[in-house]
Amino acid sequence: MHLHKYEKIWMSFGVGSLLLFLIVLGIGAFYQGTKPPSCMVTLDPQNVQAHDAFKDENLGLQQLGDSEYTLNVLASAFNYDMGVDEEGSPVRKVRIPVGSTVTFQATTKDVIHGFELAGTNVNMMLEPGYISTLETTMDVPGTYTLICNEYCGTAHHLMMATVEVYEE
Repeated sequence: MHLHKYEKIWMSFGVGSLLLFLIVLGIGAFYQGTKPPSCMVTLDPQNVQAHDAFKDENLGLQQLGDSEYTLNVLASAFNYDMGVDEEGSPVRKVRIPVGSTVTFQATTKDVIHGFELAGTNVNMMLEPGYISTLETTMDVPGTYTLICNEYCGTAHHLMMATVEVYEE
């Protein structure tokens, strides 16, 4: 079988690219210890409230320091549970000062849900039995919608909350 000069060049380029890709992947996986994200914190999905972060009094926004916050959210049946206000009504809106570092901790007790704060880099998948965590700095003031981006049932489109990042 005779290969043309240009076919040999392109085949050499393809094989070289493949080898380079495999070498970079190998270095990342073995030398640097790169691995896919995993949920190291697990809990019983039937008894989520047994975990400290998801007890009724700890749901919602918790201030840890001057500009450090944790937002604990429990997703279930077309609802993001972020605690209750003084009148006993469910919280649907959270206010965070601009420039704050926020750790989002969320889980679900029924089916897989999405957790996306539209317009930011906050995007997680919530699976029963696992706690998903993401830390970010809220630098841009505005009103952001927390939506479920994983289809979870017939009222999926109603599953939302609001996060307002305001200037002090």
